[in-house]
Amino acid sequence: MVKIEDYPLSRVPQDKRVSFLSVAIIHLGMLTALDQFMLGAVLGHRMSLEDAFIAITAGSLIFAVATLGLGFAGMHEGVSGSLLARWCGFGRIGSVFVGLVIALCLLGWFGIQNAIFARSLNFALQGKLGFILSATITGACLTILVAFGFRALRFTARIAVPMFIMLVAFISFTTLSGINTAEIITRQPAGEPLALSDGITLVVGGVILASLVTPDLTRYSRNKKQVFNITLLTIIVSQYIVNGLAILIGKTLGTADVVTMMAQTAGGIGLLVVVFSTLRVNDINLYSSSLGITNAVEGIFGKKLKYSTTTLFIGTVGTLLSVLGILERFADFLSLMGVVIPPIISVMMVDYYILRNHRAVLNHSRESGGLPESTPVIGWLAIISCAVGSIAGVMITAGVPTFNSLAIAGTLYYLLSKLK
Repeated sequence: MVKIEDYPLSRVPQDKRVSFLSVAIIHLGMLTALDQFMLGAVLGHRMSLEDAFIAITAGSLIFAVATLGLGFAGMHEGVSGSLLARWCGFGRIGSVFVGLVIALCLLGWFGIQNAIFARSLNFALQGKLGFILSATITGACLTILVAFGFRALRFTARIAVPMFIMLVAFISFTTLSGINTAEIITRQPAGEPLALSDGITLVVGGVILASLVTPDLTRYSRNKKQVFNITLLTIIVSQYIVNGLAILIGKTLGTADVVTMMAQTAGGIGLLVVVFSTLRVNDINLYSSSLGITNAVEGIFGKKLKYSTTTLFIGTVGTLLSVLGILERFADFLSLMGVVIPPIISVMMVDYYILRNHRAVLNHSRESGGLPESTPVIGWLAIISCAVGSIAGVMITAGVPTFNSLAIAGTLYYLLSKLK
């Protein structure tokens, strides 16, 4: 059984590695969720069918390269992504920066998922509460449950995934049965048109956080073949099945609102599944974000924050994001993710596979099953390269923003390292 919290500051021993299926189920679960369905609905609502599937394919290729690159490294070294970052250009304090970026991204996801939960609750009550009050109630309840260690929410994880898969199958059958395929193919976007380059960035933004944390899982894998098959399976199911069906449904119904989709096609059952799905995802989002920020503060300032207090604070901020309308900026949030996280991955891969600055000490320490005794304090070149790459991804209008940020950060880091 894979436990992500095990071996947080050490290598996973070879005799603790597990089967392909044990890792694949968890990795697949990260992306076979409501998030991908929402993304597909946006693409179907704002793009032609051809462009939407081109965006999926191009985004999946970038995701595959990033996931395989970090996944292989995590398997080879047996360490988590944030720990690997220490010897991939960022150093000890720089790796805290990576963890903080992940935590802030998860906080944004919490706000979005809570907004969906609140909209479902308000819809079910026929608007009697109003969205703001609904979002406040749902955010506060979930925050309190997670902060004080109420583990009954784990029950939702066991039923949410199969319920969600069955609901997607039902909605797909109900919505797409008997439709005119040729008419759907030629139908123009119902929403504000989205450029192909921006669509690719949205696809990458929806999955790239999973790439960054892939070493957390593949450190339990036994060989490269397992890592490759895990990545391939995740792409096929999350992108071409869940995301692809959502594109067709969004285009058929003419909406990107998943709550409306579920209510129109599955009624109260659909809304119930949405609630369970958001509970399942947000439990993890809030828990991981709280741990990330707690560890970041301790790593930088040497001060230990109380977990429950930190969770209450973060949950309050996430709930405020919901109230302020982060769900309405869903596409913008994915675009931001698509230019902020790829530079981090690019720098780590350049350092590990091309510059190989710390491969000798990693190899030497791996023989004894430990970690290198010497750890760089902070990798300013990595942090600067990531900042420049992210800014370039936002500012440069030509090409694909996510690819621009990735390529510029990696190239700049390579050149600065060589000059140094």
